[in-house]
Amino acid sequence: MSAGEDSNARDQVKMQETKPRRAGRRRRGQSNATTPARTPNYISLRHPFQPQQVFSEDEVANIHNTALRVLQELGIKILLLEAREIFRKAGARVAEDMVFIGADIVTHSLQTAPASIRLRAANPRKEQIYENGAMLFMAGAGCPNATDLERGRRPGDLQAYTETLKLAQTYDVIHMLGPCVEPQDVPIQFRHYEMMRAQLTHCDKPMFVYARGTEQVSESFEMIRLALNLSEDEFTDGVWGTTVINSNSPRMLDVPMAQGLIDFARAGQMSIITPFCLAGAMAPITIAGALTLQHAEALAGIALAQLARSGAPISYGGFSSNVDMKSGSPAFGTPEHVKMQIGAGQLARYIGLPWRSAAGSASNTPDIQAAIETNMSVWGGCMANATLTVHAAGWLEGGLSLGYEKFINDVDALQMIAEQNVKEQATDSEIGFDALAEVEPGGHFFATQHTMDRYQTAFYEPLVSDLSNFGSWEDAGALTSAARATAIWKRNLAEFENPAQGDNAASNVAAFVEDRKKQGGAFPQE
Repeated sequence: MSAGEDSNARDQVKMQETKPRRAGRRRRGQSNATTPARTPNYISLRHPFQPQQVFSEDEVANIHNTALRVLQELGIKILLLEAREIFRKAGARVAEDMVFIGADIVTHSLQTAPASIRLRAANPRKEQIYENGAMLFMAGAGCPNATDLERGRRPGDLQAYTETLKLAQTYDVIHMLGPCVEPQDVPIQFRHYEMMRAQLTHCDKPMFVYARGTEQVSESFEMIRLALNLSEDEFTDGVWGTTVINSNSPRMLDVPMAQGLIDFARAGQMSIITPFCLAGAMAPITIAGALTLQHAEALAGIALAQLARSGAPISYGGFSSNVDMKSGSPAFGTPEHVKMQIGAGQLARYIGLPWRSAAGSASNTPDIQAAIETNMSVWGGCMANATLTVHAAGWLEGGLSLGYEKFINDVDALQMIAEQNVKEQATDSEIGFDALAEVEPGGHFFATQHTMDRYQTAFYEPLVSDLSNFGSWEDAGALTSAARATAIWKRNLAEFENPAQGDNAASNVAAFVEDRKKQGGAFPQE
């Protein structure tokens, strides 16, 4: 939930404020008027634990050097002529649509790519520093369908896109916006107008812009400038728009993705280069082999962005997992997925860049399978110290649906992970020797002063979990976590209010959108 940002929020989360989030627990006959309620701040998180390793330093170097060999000897197929010419001028060998990139080009590109990137937001409190050590989460993105227990599964439309944006805005543990649901009822040449307008109206967090051609990208950037009254210099002072660039594994970069890397780099906005390498299908079946391909494709994208504009904000990324070898379907949250996340983190730190990982679930409904898969892959991103974990809330069916109930359940899990940012202390006051002395063997600590001073702020309050006993749970309707989540997302939407700048932002872009629609809009680049 929204809370003020601590001046040291990048170092740790401030967990106790005086403004209550919701009513705390009250002991019978005792006022809580003078006891501060627990108000977490999840806006700015840092990884509290050291990253894990699955490879030795020599093995990481071997994967990196082999990836360089892949680019130089095997090459990458790049379908965009302009991108091939950029590489040719930098000294790469180009043969028709194959580009063979020397290690010197990659090495120089890694030297110019920034290690820390400022993500701007309409609300300065929601800005983020995108760098190694930061811990950011994005909801499930790019889903063609929406689903919830009341309305069922349905094709994504503008209503679902807007509702899921509002849910992402509601919870501070979701740090960056993404296209949770594709609004397919809006014609493709007009879709970017409505997607940008909805973000600018209903949200105040770092924004997402699809890379679907130069014209759509430039118009989306212009909407941000108009909505927030930004000058050209203000727009390029940090990143106002972020996109995800997916390579076509194995070893291919298509036209819109290559163009997106160039467009975002030249505009000073951030691309997150993300190969989708599924071991056993689009990548070698081994973890090391799949990561070598992922690394090679990511390095090629980083190089293109830096050649288009030296110093352009770019994020290393990867979304590697395995397939089910019986059906060929993608699998998520598997042991192999987690190992690949940890290995990707090692590779990102080896080249010195911030990076993006991803959670996921192949489950078709918000059941225990969905929880296990998403929670395992989110925790994998945490063990890997991912800068950003995408698809961290709501993702179902391998990305074919965004589930409202699953979103709420996942947010509860993310908030629990965020609680690890709390710096514990072992002062005399915290240890509480007096309380230990006060309670006789076999007694309890409920009534000690040590407990009474802290009981309202001591523990995380679950968003969804029901901690009542069986009788109370049964009397309340015997609701599952999914059913309880339904009531929560409905309340979130019913009580939602636009952020402070939202109405003005919508007004500022209205004439621009109307004019562009009259001119026929902008079709995606193919």
